[in-house]
Amino acid sequence: MKEDTFKQKVQGWIVSFSLLILIGKFIAFYLTNSVGILTDAMESIVNVVAGLISFFSLRYAAKPKDKEHPFGHGKIELISASIEALLIIMAGGLIVFEGFKRLFEPAVIGQLDIGIAVIIVAGIMNYVMGWYSIRVGKKYDSIALVAGGKHLQSDTYSTVGLVTGLILLYFTGLGWIDSTLALIFGSVILITGILILRKTVANLMDKADDVILHKMLQAILNNRKPEWVDIHNMKIIKYGSYLFVDCDLTLPWFYNTIEGHHACEELRSILSAEYSDRVLVTTHSDPCWEKHCNHCQMIDCIYRKTPFVAALNLTLEELTASDEERKE
Repeated sequence: MKEDTFKQKVQGWIVSFSLLILIGKFIAFYLTNSVGILTDAMESIVNVVAGLISFFSLRYAAKPKDKEHPFGHGKIELISASIEALLIIMAGGLIVFEGFKRLFEPAVIGQLDIGIAVIIVAGIMNYVMGWYSIRVGKKYDSIALVAGGKHLQSDTYSTVGLVTGLILLYFTGLGWIDSTLALIFGSVILITGILILRKTVANLMDKADDVILHKMLQAILNNRKPEWVDIHNMKIIKYGSYLFVDCDLTLPWFYNTIEGHHACEELRSILSAEYSDRVLVTTHSDPCWEKHCNHCQMIDCIYRKTPFVAALNLTLEELTASDEERKE
């Protein structure tokens, strides 16, 4: 099964189960009239809506690149995750508002035993779905699935506290506990939405991803060839689960076109190995100069001007430095 098709199938399962959980929670709210349970029910509305948005964004992101979208359609995943974050923030705000209002206008709570049972089952289902969504999202580098999974798991964490509070309410009958639960977990939901939004906005602005850059650097260090005199000016742009990598490779000045092409292909193959067909690497080759001789590892080079001293200590700073920063 293709990666994109599998991601869509996973998201379809998540939406279906989220809809069942939503129905169960609103039945529990109808039976109990608990604003704490309403908190969970409103969160489930966000789960379903956000899940549908993610599902359609994954389908759109899977479309092949075309003339109008030469880098593909992967950015839609970031837009989807941003919309989901905004929905989470809205839900959190409404829950906090309702909890604050109920502090001054307590409601009669009933049949809490049934409500607690429903919330526990829903919480377990949400955790399992969230764990699986994050696992698949990380495996295929899908920010939409990861964001959705974290959202579901944050819902589960709040459910643990909610159930604890509902049990206290069940045994004590203190109405303010219900409102306090709504205020606390509404705030948690609000913060979760803000954190997801920050990450998606950073990716929309093409912020450098240090995690991926470190992976690329480690791949280079583990497979470095003697003729790779220097690698610099690396830039990475993410389009959903697709990566576009651009870098400069310094090669011996006397290499012919075929030798240079072969060296660039080796580098491309190494950088893309971990990401299967989800990465496009563009390499620009530069000729070496006399200043490179002291760290060039081609010991038998007949054109060497100065003795070899030590291999270039290739760091993340060196890897991403531009020609202007290096004054070349």
